[in-house]
Amino acid sequence: MAPHHVLKCCQRSLAWIPVIFINLVVGWSYYAYVVELCIFTIPNNAEKISYLGVFHLFFIMFIWSYWKTICSRPVSPSKEFCLAKVEKEQYEKEQPDAQQDILKKAAVGLPVYTRTGTGAVRYCDHCQVIKPDRCHHCSTCDMCVLKMDHHCPWVNNCVGFSNYKFFVLFLAYSMLYCVFIAATVLQYFIKFWTHCRRRSVGDCPQNQLPDTHAKFHVLFLFFVAAMFFISILSLFSYHLWLVGKNRTTIEAFRAPVFRNGPDKNGFSLGFSRNVVEVFGDQKKYWMFPIYTSHGDGHSFVTRLLTLDPEQIAVGLQINGKSSVDGLASPKHILGNNINHIEGHQDDVAQTVTVTMESES
Repeated sequence: MAPHHVLKCCQRSLAWIPVIFINLVVGWSYYAYVVELCIFTIPNNAEKISYLGVFHLFFIMFIWSYWKTICSRPVSPSKEFCLAKVEKEQYEKEQPDAQQDILKKAAVGLPVYTRTGTGAVRYCDHCQVIKPDRCHHCSTCDMCVLKMDHHCPWVNNCVGFSNYKFFVLFLAYSMLYCVFIAATVLQYFIKFWTHCRRRSVGDCPQNQLPDTHAKFHVLFLFFVAAMFFISILSLFSYHLWLVGKNRTTIEAFRAPVFRNGPDKNGFSLGFSRNVVEVFGDQKKYWMFPIYTSHGDGHSFVTRLLTLDPEQIAVGLQINGKSSVDGLASPKHILGNNINHIEGHQDDVAQTVTVTMESES
């Protein structure tokens, strides 16, 4: 038992290495840009001040969104999704078919519309909870995470419902941080590549700079900024596409399965509403790493809901907003701009069809 505990502690400690590496690189980039470039290299005071002003703006927003992504704890399903003690004991004794009957009864009244590939109710044996829609178990965090996107080693955290907006902003500001550094350093990078060996700026031609210790920092600063910009650009573009489609990384690779079959666009409400679901409906807060996302993480608007007969009595409610610190109880959510609802009931099930705005 003790060796296993020690191993877990070592794994948790080693998981912080990528975060430490990123912070060391950012710390060095700050020193290289502010001290070596702006203070020691740039002779023009107006240029120096303007560069430092814009640089610190991007730097602050980048660090703010990065640490919000790290420090926002993943949210796990609420107690409503746990089996009662009697049901849990019965579940552990039964065979798979009987276990599914227990889960179906327990899921009555819960906003659970997605299924496994075989059509079974999604249940986590490790956490012993019925998985809400878009919830998945993270083996690294050792918990079920609401609207899980992926586990990111660079932030040592799961990216999901509680911090997805922060993660997208972190990518955006890190990209702006890198491209600004690369663009403003470029002219001095070119000058340092010339063959002037004089030690003072006054003795060098106008298009050259002296061969001082700043040369190393400026040269590597350009290479590092350009390299990170290229890599982050592709990742940021991919996540913008996911936001526009209202998909997670997991759903992009494996379409969610509803009772009527797989549907990769099952949670898509149209481009504008997809963006609002992540960033909120107040545009003045979109650019700040402040929690403004819609919903409670347990239930989501879907294009087609197929309800069990036992679920018919559950009311259809409008999607609302709640903070991560005070998650509301699970609700059936059909969205704010429902144009048309058709209900049809037979002896098997009730189907509710929701017509949304067309997806961009």
